[in-house]
Amino acid sequence: MEDKKIKVEREIFEKGEKSYSSYYIKGEVRGKQVKVQVIPPDFGGYKVLDIVYNGDNEAELQLTPYKFTTDDGQVLEGNTFKIVSFDEDGTIYECPVKPARSSDKSLLKMLLR
Repeated sequence: MEDKKIKVEREIFEKGEKSYSSYYIKGEVRGKQVKVQVIPPDFGGYKVLDIVYNGDNEAELQLTPYKFTTDDGQVLEGNTFKIVSFDEDGTIYECPVKPARSSDKSLLKMLLR
């Protein structure tokens, strides 16, 4: 994949009397508009994402490829993901994320081709 920036949008929704955020990557696969939901690895990650977004509704997705061989010789490869933002002075704020469902994982893989 070429070095292009992938935006992760934050959408705020109301449930009961509380506000919550969800995080999406929007794109197109084979002429169809898709929306991939990403989530932090644990519930505390939502507070971290609030800090990363700092009131904005977009941040950048960064990928880190990995590849390793298991003891039985099987080669596993893929990407880890994190959402990042930067202050004016260059300070980086980040939070790891993962696709919310297996269908989101499939769609994200298609978008990254």
